[in-house]
Order: sequence, then C-alpha cells, then structure tokens
Amino acid sequence: MKIATFNCNSVRTRLGAVLGWLEENRPDVLCLQETKAEDADFPEGAFRDEGWHVAFRGEKSYNGVAIVSRRPADAVECGLDGGPRDEARLLHARFGDLHVVDAYVPQGRDIEHEMYAYKLAWFRRLKAYFAARFSPADRVLWCGDLNVAREPIDVARPETKARHVCYHADVRAAFEETLAFGFRDVFREKNPGLVDYSFYDYRTPFRAHEGGWRIDYVLATSPLADACTASFIDVAPRGREKPSDHVPLVAEFA
Repeated sequence: MKIATFNCNSVRTRLGAVLGWLEENRPDVLCLQETKAEDADFPEGAFRDEGWHVAFRGEKSYNGVAIVSRRPADAVECGLDGGPRDEARLLHARFGDLHVVDAYVPQGRDIEHEMYAYKLAWFRRLKAYFAARFSPADRVLWCGDLNVAREPIDVARPETKARHVCYHADVRAAFEETLAFGFRDVFREKNPGLVDYSFYDYRTPFRAHEGGWRIDYVLATSPLADACTASFIDVAPRGREKPSDHVPLVAEFA
C-alpha cells in the first residue's frame, strides 16, 4: 500500500502536475492540501477521467483538502467537532478498516497574532477529534501539511527559527501532544538522521535538500507504522514547470 501527501497550492493551477504525479507513482491514496477551489469548481471530472476517485471540501482562494484514491471511500466526513469546524482544513475517509485523515493545519501568521493561538488550539482539538473516533490500536493515518517542523533536523538553520510560528517551542509541544494519541512519524523512523525537506520557499533559489522545511507528514498508528517498509520525499516536482512550494511525501506499507 502506497500513501502520499502533497500541498499542491491550487489544484486547478497544478492539475497537470498532480495527475502526472499520480500516473507516474500510482499511490493507493494521495492527500492534497491547499486546493484553493470551491466544491463547485473542483476538477473532479479530470480525476475521474483518469480512473481516480476523489473526495474533497474547499473554499474560494484559500485552504481546501482532497483525498484521491484508487477505490472509492466507504465513508467521508469533513471538519473538526464543535465550532469553527474548518471543513476546508480536515477530511476523513474510511476504506474498510483503514482511516485516512487529511489535515491542513493553520500556519499561524505571527507569534503575537491571534491565529497563532488558534493554531495551538487546533492541535488540541485534533487530539480530541482522534480520541473521540479512534483507538491507537486502529489503522489510522494522519497526513497533510501540518505547518510544524518537529525537530532541529527538520528545518534549515533552526537556530534562527525560534520565534517562527512553524518552529516555536509551543507549537512543537502542541504537535507532540497530538502525536501522543498514538501516531508515529514513519518518515523519521525509516530515515533517522536524513536531512530532507518537503517545503521550499518560492523567495529563495531552489536547491534540493537545502534551505527548506519538513512540515508535511504521513503519521501512522502502530498497526500501520509497524508495517511501513519505506518513506521518502519526492523533490522532483519542485524542479518542474509551475511547481508548488511543497513536494510530495510518500510512505509504503506491507
């Protein structure tokens, strides 16, 4: 089983790139974030024409999540519990006993901004969401752009990022608390010590494996993490025409 996650930064702008990557890699499931399309404008037909099933929830110009799969999901739900639900940031699809949760966590803007406090609360709400639906013994994947670099190895020049909303000590702690539900970071387990990034800022020249952030994840509960055979970041799309600022992260399971 192959699972991937990719912040495509507009599914319509990068439709060709997404469909091309799907054809080249043939994952069982691809989680997309920042699709930036209202549901009426999502290019569902283009995916179906290529033999893919897709569930999605979006809004105009911002956010948006989608789960592309080889077979249709048995059930789909959107959003967190309570309010605000943020339906364009969270999508849960069930395939038999496999649960895939696709999340686009708020970036936070600035440490002093109200959106940073909202981001910290979002992680707490996510942990409650997981606890209300699943057990750590269930087969659950939490995928997406989580807007946090977990460890110093996950960001270039971490000594300069202490006040950044994606590396501040508080957001890293909030992330760890959510992981403590029972999720494991399969990329890091399979690649201890490897410096590799899933996000590269448009404002700086692109050099693979330099100057980026690892803020995209495939996280798995132990029944799946124990079966993970490989995980890698595919930087090739970043060097192609009209790339996203993110690249796909892939995990393979026996």
